[in-house]
Amino acid sequence: MSATPLRLAVINSSVREGRFGPTVARWFVEQAEQRTDLEVDLIDLTEHALPYELSHAPSDTVSAELARVSPRLAAAEAFVVVTPEYNHSYPASLKNLIDWHRSEWQAKPIGFVSYGGLAGGLRSVEHLRPVFAELHAVTVRDCVSFHNVWGQFDEAGALVEPTAASAASKTLLDQLVWWGVSLREAREKRPYGA
Repeated sequence: MSATPLRLAVINSSVREGRFGPTVARWFVEQAEQRTDLEVDLIDLTEHALPYELSHAPSDTVSAELARVSPRLAAAEAFVVVTPEYNHSYPASLKNLIDWHRSEWQAKPIGFVSYGGLAGGLRSVEHLRPVFAELHAVTVRDCVSFHNVWGQFDEAGALVEPTAASAASKTLLDQLVWWGVSLREAREKRPYGA
């Protein structure tokens, strides 16, 4: 096993006013940062205002935003997408980030932390799996899901009952590290697509 920590990008995908995503993302980042086999980079999509179409923004604005976020995605060796469920799917801000990039996702593992109401954001995860498959990314099977999320965290952002979620995050991170290290070694031996 490699002694070099795996570079993990955690993407907080919601950009709505009053969003709950920062609470969930901070909790997950704390879980990941407890590990010595990971180096964590939190990417909040409110800080990266990519236009939905090139015709809606000057090209220098697009270039500036891509220059800020694309290198971070390219440097990552694994991803965790923190996503709510909006109308039985994932946010447009996340689809936009995905669509502005291609090679940054290829031959890398992606995990999910979802949140929402009764379904816990799981429908958004299931919509994301074929999108990332199209980009030649590997989605790991297990995820962390918060059902009725608003009652699960206290005012300070701590989980009221952390046992199950902490165990689920450990499983997710273990799978990401296995896939991430394996794919890193594979890309070093033979670049993807070669």
